[in-house]
Amino acid sequence: MQQLSYVHGTSPTPLIGQTVGRYFDEACARHPEREAVVVRHQNVRLTFAEFRAQVDRLACGLIRLGLKPGERIGIWSQNNLEWLLTQFATAKAGLVLVNINPAYRRSELEYALNKVGCRALITSPVFKTSDYLEMIRDLAPELAQARPGALRAARLPDLETVIRMGDERSPGMMNFSELMTAPQPQELAALQALGETLQFDDPINIQFTSGTTGNPKGATLTHHNILNNGFFIGEAMKLTPQDKLCIPVPLYHCFGMVLGNLACLTHNTTIVYPCEGFDPLAVLQCVSEERCTGLHGVPTMFIAELDHPEFDTFDLSSLRTGIMAGSPCPIEVMRRVIDRMNLSQITIAYGMTETSPVSFQSGTDDPLERRVATVGRIMPHVEVKIVDSDGRIVPRGTAGELLTRGYSVMLGYWGDEEKTREAIDAAGWMHTGDLATIDDEGYCNIVGRIKDLVIRGGENVYPREIEEFLYKHPKVQDVQVVGVPDTRFGEELCAWIMLRPGETATVDEIKAFCQGQIAHYKIPRYVKFVDAFPMTVTGKVQKFVIRDQMKAELNLSEAKTA
Repeated sequence: MQQLSYVHGTSPTPLIGQTVGRYFDEACARHPEREAVVVRHQNVRLTFAEFRAQVDRLACGLIRLGLKPGERIGIWSQNNLEWLLTQFATAKAGLVLVNINPAYRRSELEYALNKVGCRALITSPVFKTSDYLEMIRDLAPELAQARPGALRAARLPDLETVIRMGDERSPGMMNFSELMTAPQPQELAALQALGETLQFDDPINIQFTSGTTGNPKGATLTHHNILNNGFFIGEAMKLTPQDKLCIPVPLYHCFGMVLGNLACLTHNTTIVYPCEGFDPLAVLQCVSEERCTGLHGVPTMFIAELDHPEFDTFDLSSLRTGIMAGSPCPIEVMRRVIDRMNLSQITIAYGMTETSPVSFQSGTDDPLERRVATVGRIMPHVEVKIVDSDGRIVPRGTAGELLTRGYSVMLGYWGDEEKTREAIDAAGWMHTGDLATIDDEGYCNIVGRIKDLVIRGGENVYPREIEEFLYKHPKVQDVQVVGVPDTRFGEELCAWIMLRPGETATVDEIKAFCQGQIAHYKIPRYVKFVDAFPMTVTGKVQKFVIRDQMKAELNLSEAKTA
């Protein structure tokens, strides 16, 4: 009988039936004097005992603001200690942490805050070219006259409290440090009592994932989702309390907060942040000086590290493991990482935000050819099947859509039952939209994407969102956005634009329209003005024709990937 493309992760290790807060307390108590956190750019080092004390301070501070379990609080910031503390303090206070991409601009921030009804927002004042405070004041000019914690803004009707990092004062805002005052014994007792009422199926986190029909969707994850996923990710890497994991990937993304922070917490591994935003030199210095044993990154990060002119001056002999994920992993890069960075046990992971995120991961002892050519095998307690267009399971080795089911599947998209039903069927299967195969040994290979997804340097970008934004330009009549190959980022965005009759425009004008309104990685690198799009006889745009034509015009070739 033919073997079918269905796999499930058996494991003698049971799922963790606890909330993140309770597990956090127990983890900190296991090794109170061990180093838990190193934030190099802030010159911070915390033991697990100190880590817990800081988290409890912040959790009590948030409760003091009047925030109640189940309410949403956004965080808009680069990687720093405040982000980490907020992740665990909100979990202990029963709040739902809303991750806001540091690259977001005004319209995206406004949409995110309003979509999920954030009562509070913790923000960095500035990062790179982003002046967060200026953008918030643009959206809520009422801050200038508001009492901190009592904002009433027309464009942000749910937002009451803005909490800024840093020592400077801003009208209408609180300072993060105000939340870090030492709690009274009764406050700590109340926090502990609150923790007893929380359930592991409660929502804990909302992460926005771009939708094919425009606005991002808020994938809603539970304690159970991300705590267990983080634990089994750490198991696959064979993490221990003796390990130190360098985390240069962004915390707003599952890669940082689950594959990084939670994988570390569940194994009492030291969390190490080398920099607030990725910098290859800072990463190399961090690994060398801190003697890190693990390193995470998307392929473009590893390429930047390997190609840094000072690479050979650093001692990376302490490294052994890590995860390369986020976009297709070029085979030659994987080999260089193993050979030149001493990452003999580096793993590959595959998943999606909606599944907490990892469904497949390679093992530290998998043969090299398996680690460079597949995304590994199914994670414990997770099911996957590969189906054809009729929903029937296909034979092993046959391509079809990857569906996954189990503890890791999200609750749904916040405030969008219709989109949730489209994604999760009646039997509980999450439809990923990815084309994949599973071989006879259970290894998975991602062979394509059903949805029109572009992955640029690890960032998932759905062309429809960009198209709908560009439609707002008064000169644009129609627009189609596709991904084209790029040696640095894997893919780049290309927009074909039809202008309204009698109008003229320049490439720079289109890009300027995007600046400050949408994230930098969503701004098309290539813009072409056309009179028509290639169409099918039924009137559908043939995006593959656009892509192929641009590849030829720009002399672009597909990178060989695993």
